[in-house]
Amino acid sequence: MTRTRWKISMRLRPARIALLGAAAWLAWPPVAQAQAQAPVDRANPLVGTAPLDRPEWIGNAPPAGEPLYSGMTSPGARLPHSSVEAAPVNVNVELSYPWGVPTPYYYTNPTMIGFTGGGGPTYGARAQPILMPVVGDWTVPPVYTEAYYDKAQETASPGYYSLFLNSFQTRAELTATQWTSLMRFTFPETKRAHLILNLSGRGGTVEIVGDYVVRGMAAGPREEDVRDGRYFVAEFSKPFATHGTFRKAPGTNRGYGIGDKDVQPGAERIEGKFAGAYLDFATRKGETVLVKIAHGTSYAEAEQRLRAESPGWDFDGVRAKARAAWAGLLDRVQVRGGTPKQQMLFYSTLFQSFASPRLVARKGERFTDAKGQVQTAPYDRYGPVPFWDTGRNQIVLLELMEPEVVRDIMRSELDMARERGFMNTSFHGDNAVFLYLGAMKRGIAFDYAAAYEYLRRNATDPKGPRDYLAEYDRQGWIADEIPPGNPSPPYAGGKAGAATTLEYAWDDAAMADLAARLGHKDDAARFARRALNYRNVFDPTIGFVRGRTADGKWITPFDPAEPYYNFMMKEASGWSTLWLAPQDVQGMIAELGGRDAFNAKLDAFFATPYAPKGICRDCTGVIGQFVQGNQPDQHAPYLYAWSGQPWKTQGLVRQVLDQLYGSDASGYGYPGMDDQGATSSWYVMSALGFYPVDPSSDVYVLGSPIFDRSTLKMGNGKVLEIVARNNSAANRYIQSATLNGRPWTRPWFRHADVANGATLVLTMGPKPNTAWGSSPADAPPSLSRP
Repeated sequence: MTRTRWKISMRLRPARIALLGAAAWLAWPPVAQAQAQAPVDRANPLVGTAPLDRPEWIGNAPPAGEPLYSGMTSPGARLPHSSVEAAPVNVNVELSYPWGVPTPYYYTNPTMIGFTGGGGPTYGARAQPILMPVVGDWTVPPVYTEAYYDKAQETASPGYYSLFLNSFQTRAELTATQWTSLMRFTFPETKRAHLILNLSGRGGTVEIVGDYVVRGMAAGPREEDVRDGRYFVAEFSKPFATHGTFRKAPGTNRGYGIGDKDVQPGAERIEGKFAGAYLDFATRKGETVLVKIAHGTSYAEAEQRLRAESPGWDFDGVRAKARAAWAGLLDRVQVRGGTPKQQMLFYSTLFQSFASPRLVARKGERFTDAKGQVQTAPYDRYGPVPFWDTGRNQIVLLELMEPEVVRDIMRSELDMARERGFMNTSFHGDNAVFLYLGAMKRGIAFDYAAAYEYLRRNATDPKGPRDYLAEYDRQGWIADEIPPGNPSPPYAGGKAGAATTLEYAWDDAAMADLAARLGHKDDAARFARRALNYRNVFDPTIGFVRGRTADGKWITPFDPAEPYYNFMMKEASGWSTLWLAPQDVQGMIAELGGRDAFNAKLDAFFATPYAPKGICRDCTGVIGQFVQGNQPDQHAPYLYAWSGQPWKTQGLVRQVLDQLYGSDASGYGYPGMDDQGATSSWYVMSALGFYPVDPSSDVYVLGSPIFDRSTLKMGNGKVLEIVARNNSAANRYIQSATLNGRPWTRPWFRHADVANGATLVLTMGPKPNTAWGSSPADAPPSLSRP
């Protein structure tokens, strides 16, 4: 998971969580009803917003004084790859300790502080303004007027969110278009209804224009602070009876709290931190007040978006269009069989898989480029791909389902590279090449030669985004500096030298393949040599990847069970990092002493209890030393396909699907952060029965499908059908297989095998068939030969 991740929020007591979970279970439809529901109606955006709650699967996280990581997804209303999101906010981020990523919603928090209408679903706590309906007295943000809300009346579906604020007897409903958010608040009879609107602590200007409009400009130098444009316009369906402005008073005097407030009744303009407006109404019982919000690079652009996408007040019509947009996407995957809960989790994780990258501008629309210049998009322009996260799996799902979108994503990344001089990276890897090479192998047309110029620059220029490239290129590995004190978490100041060496070697394997395909023979040879650099941080005396100091010595002491946060490893232990060479699994098998030794090591990985001294916040969702809640080893259950024991993959994949998703009392828990669709995409493809261990390759490794039949309509219109005969919770092991009617003994297939449509039939049983897929000749491809 990327970046430093800490924040704080309130947690409900277990008894409260149990009641919420009971309500969630009661809400699930019976099997026959679930079978009749459309995919869009089986998706629940609340999935991913809760943490796991079984101690044996959590590990030793979180540190004292912090909540456990949830998936940190948002249940708000949005469209696929949405530019904006109408989202609930129940975490007061700006009065919180940093934790995780700035996500505005945590399922177990019992009070709501507002709703936002911008920012998109990825880390949307930066979205502004915040809007809160209040009845009675209110307080000036950031001391928000909180409201208890009824979990039994909280509803989320693709493109829609609703809840009842018990404290104010007010219902809030949210929906969205691509560029606008629409909110509907249903008030009780009162002369003291208010809508409180404010910017964040970074400040800005808020202005009341007439009786129906509030507009403003957000401050903040960073692109992510004003990701939808600095300007917003909010239009209201009912005129204001009275109004005023407020802000946190200037100065540093805190008094006995956070300082003073500055409230100006009747004023129409204000500037400063938490600048906002209060809008007063008298309402009849059941009267609705609607608000529509748009952002832009100017007030004129925000107003134009409101006119174009939300010209009236047809909330139900906008909601229906949002639902239809999601239905068109989710309908491409149809599943039959499994339990209602499994179907709910499947379509919910499929929904969350389209959280990123964000659409920045449709073709012909204006946007701010990487240089801060306002331009008109010549194609659908997307924001950066979080390559360390979604680059491992989600981009493959997009390549399968949305090749036209992927083409525009590649154009966007290439143009950002032209604007910045280097291709985007994410975290400490350089994984953009996975996107381009994977798309090439899946037949997506593109100017790959143009992209290669910048991918190569990343991989060869020490001034580029590959930190420590010079020493990596010179000696074949990256040294670590031994920190003072305990290097296990929360230490985060190191080079992650061993893990970064592995990441770069994986990147280089893809670069070698791409260079060869484009005719750059010398580059291909250079990168192919570097692709084996993972061996330089493997210590054969202990059988683990291990850090080295600048003089080449192995770092001592070393405990492979400790989850070093940024020392030697990256948010992972030596156990988790050991498997991070998916480009050369056969080479890993050789390093560990052959198939038997490799299998014994992998068995121990999943069996050795997780009990480190240090605490890694990201390391949740554990089976032995395996950590599903973070990226480094999510592919590890599939490695048995190379070592001749694919039945162990089948059993483990089912175990992960059953235990580490939705197993909490609410039914919405994730094994750690989703990271913009990564952990969700793992579930989607694994539930269908296959997974891309190396996203830059065209190989899919078979697992164990949880559905009797599934069909995936690919972007080219062809259909991949997967049939699991005799399938059940007990019958999780593949006995035999056919692909398009031909016997199939490989525990994997290539994209070319299914690109023109295919039917894969798996016959399942309760016991492993140890003969199927176990021959060395049936192992997936690898840099090294068996």
